Amino acid sequence: MYKNIIFGLCLVFIGCKGNSQKKETAGQTAPKKEQRFSVVKTEAEWQKELTEAEFYVLRKAATENPFSSDLLENKEEGTYVCAACGTELFKSSTKFKSGTGWPSFYEEIKGNVAYDVDYKIGYKRTEEHCATCGGHLGHVFEDGPEPTGLRHCVNGVALDFVPAKKD
Repeated sequence: MYKNIIFGLCLVFIGCKGNSQKKETAGQTAPKKEQRFSVVKTEAEWQKELTEAEFYVLRKAATENPFSSDLLENKEEGTYVCAACGTELFKSSTKFKSGTGWPSFYEEIKGNVAYDVDYKIGYKRTEEHCATCGGHLGHVFEDGPEPTGLRHCVNGVALDFVPAKKD
């Protein structure tokens, strides 16, 4: 009888697996929701329209080298738009110097930036992309300044800058 009790207890202990033991790893990916974008083109069409660097960042989710973007030190007033489709993404008034080597913003233009989960480097990150064409922009981190506390770390090659109109 003791053997049966001990055997039963062993099964209970072995079979217990709490949620606290679950870890998200690079091999685990959440099922991607199918997203529909208003601007849809074939890979060949994108390659014709974009530079090689723009194509690899926007369409293949690559990352440009840090400190390589001409937009990093841009202090002009205006709007940062998607280099692929021209959608307005960030206002210059929300840009700040993060020291990371990529243009950084604490707030996006609502409705024009979409988000997804990315596990490419071994842990969960929030990826951001253009809500109009799906172009990869960069990632969002929770270490930015007030008022949002967010840092939209964006590949400069994914952006074009449109200066504000002067009266």
